[in-house]
Amino acid sequence: MFETIEQRLEKLEKKVDVLEYSRKDQLTMVVMSDDLDKMLAAFIIAVGAAAMDTKVKMFFTFWAISALRKEHMKQAKGKDVTARMFGTMLPKGLGQLKLSKMNMQGIGKYMIKGIMKHNNVSSLDELLAVAGELGIDIDICTMSMDLMGFKKEEMIDYPNLGYAGVATFLADAGESSMQLFI
Repeated sequence: MFETIEQRLEKLEKKVDVLEYSRKDQLTMVVMSDDLDKMLAAFIIAVGAAAMDTKVKMFFTFWAISALRKEHMKQAKGKDVTARMFGTMLPKGLGQLKLSKMNMQGIGKYMIKGIMKHNNVSSLDELLAVAGELGIDIDICTMSMDLMGFKKEEMIDYPNLGYAGVATFLADAGESSMQLFI
């Protein structure tokens, strides 16, 4: 038989309630690149979202993990040849990241940093500090760490640093209203 308007409205209201509460005001981001410009974009977006009271979770994987390494630390003990090679060849910390385009043997990096300073744009180190103050969570992919031979003691001190696998990322992304891949 035909449903009354009230019955149809009640069904629609239930569907809206389910949709309204199925996602959190949360941004989940995969950060995979160790390029300076892409890392800047990731942190600018993350800090901007957190400043707007959005919960932010960043999942660092593969090449991006090198940006979270302590800059002045010797390689951890007990690494095999491949892990030592990754440790030597990849950037060690935010200060060693290169531009994805127009790097020009490192000159481009200094040019963009100068332009940023001239225009009062926060540096990557400053953005990381603000991210910590705003409660942005950073998880490092444990599988990528294992593949590259990185150890937890090589990673930066950050107030909301964790270690997780893809299942944790997918659970976070599944409940987030926004997901990004950088």
